[in-house]
Amino acid sequence: MWPILFEIGSFQVSTFGLMMALGFLLATWLTARRFEEYGLDPDLSTTMLLYCMGGGVLGSKLYFATDVSLRTGAPFFELLFARDGITWYGGFIGGTLAAIVGCHLHGIPTRVYSSAVAVGAAAGQAVGRIGCFLVGDDYGRVTDVPWGLAFPQGAPPTLDPVHPTQLYEMAWLFIVAGILWRRRHTSPFLFGEYMALNGLGRFFVETLRVNPRVALGLTEPQWIALGLVASGVVGWLYFRGKPEPEIAKPKPGSPKSGARARA
Repeated sequence: MWPILFEIGSFQVSTFGLMMALGFLLATWLTARRFEEYGLDPDLSTTMLLYCMGGGVLGSKLYFATDVSLRTGAPFFELLFARDGITWYGGFIGGTLAAIVGCHLHGIPTRVYSSAVAVGAAAGQAVGRIGCFLVGDDYGRVTDVPWGLAFPQGAPPTLDPVHPTQLYEMAWLFIVAGILWRRRHTSPFLFGEYMALNGLGRFFVETLRVNPRVALGLTEPQWIALGLVASGVVGWLYFRGKPEPEIAKPKPGSPKSGARARA
């Protein structure tokens, strides 16, 4: 474990923050490569990153503050403005909504952007899970497997060896990123495949965690994971056989400020 990277006076830079930033940068780089394949200006991927980061951070904090406040009665605004407390599901929702706004403002077809960002989303999320491991968050239940680890400075701390489920999910997400990269030219809805595979992996990793069961013996993350799988499959079936919109590429000498779908 290495929760704090360095300190500047009383300000601490966490390894989780570093890995989250690296995850966003990796996702942006991969999305830029996909933009080039679509004939879009790759610099737009950086612009879209700002939308996704802003919406993702805001969504993750809102989800965390709302969820914890409703369950424990803790003050909502204290939770909202606390340095800790990041929930991936809220970040996914907030980042997706912000990306839709960004696509509309910059003339990028949302279906094209969703396919362009799918590989980067999986790879970036995998890097973020390394950050969870370094700060000792989201680990699993006590185990006697040889690779079990203790997190004495974790959230919460534990001296017993537990499943490093952050690394399990990291490995799965890198595999997903590889699968999506191979299918990027053949999938009818690549983002749907990302959602389905992401949810599938999270559902099974969650069986090794200690989150409370909320209904039918399943935890809240498992229900959300099933929702991701269902949404991804429904989207994939809906777009199967429907061609992606054509991209109106900028004419030679014109500014590459965006791209519009042809009617």
